[in-house]
Amino acid sequence: MRFVSWNVNGIRAAIRKGIDEYFDTMDADVIMLQEVRALPEQLPKGWAWPDAYETHMHCAQKKGYSGVATLSKMEIKTHKIGMNGSVDSGDSEGRILVTEHEGFTCINTYLPSGSNKQERQDFKEAWMDEWKTFLTPYLERETPVIVCGDLNIAHTEDDIWNPKGNAKSSGFLPQEREWFSQLLADGWHDVFRNHIGEGEKIYSWWSNRGQARALDRGWRIDYFLLNEAANKSVRDVKIIRQGGIDVSDHAPVVLDLEL
Repeated sequence: MRFVSWNVNGIRAAIRKGIDEYFDTMDADVIMLQEVRALPEQLPKGWAWPDAYETHMHCAQKKGYSGVATLSKMEIKTHKIGMNGSVDSGDSEGRILVTEHEGFTCINTYLPSGSNKQERQDFKEAWMDEWKTFLTPYLERETPVIVCGDLNIAHTEDDIWNPKGNAKSSGFLPQEREWFSQLLADGWHDVFRNHIGEGEKIYSWWSNRGQARALDRGWRIDYFLLNEAANKSVRDVKIIRQGGIDVSDHAPVVLDLEL
């Protein structure tokens, strides 16, 4: 089965830029999108999600902001939003969509950014702590659990083109990186890093500033994290860089599992 995670940087813009072609060619069984930034009624007139998929959107209360969507060719038996925490108890920013399928679970996540101001960095780190706790029961499941999304953190120096220059940047702060290390120590598997090994710099997001895309000066902040049951089924994982040029400032991450 094929899973795709993709921050589309606004679904309406992505539609104009040709995301439908990617929906066709990626041939995924489950597609999890982040930063959809649209309510269902705001989607372009005459456009619809691909017929082959059952689609659920979880939108932010603020229009044009955040939001996630999960598309599945497999029946979605149940779905729920948020993590019932205290930081954003109703998940008003539209950041978590959990879908239960026959034999596996998907957790589509758009982790907050802290780059705007200290208040948002504090919110991000409190959210991270709650999310880590929220994930624990899923880690212990005997069935595959697939966590994915834009996590807004580059874990190691291999995941960012200029680690020294970004040592004080949100997304690469020491406490964020340590938190990610603890997440993996809990038992989650960063499947892309495990697949390509250490020392390889392959990115999933590029700034719109300068010539970041042309020079491949990016960050890897889009992940698939797997519990042990899912990790045993890995066939392949890759990042489609062209998608981060054609459609979004993020590239889709593609995971193949033998389920």
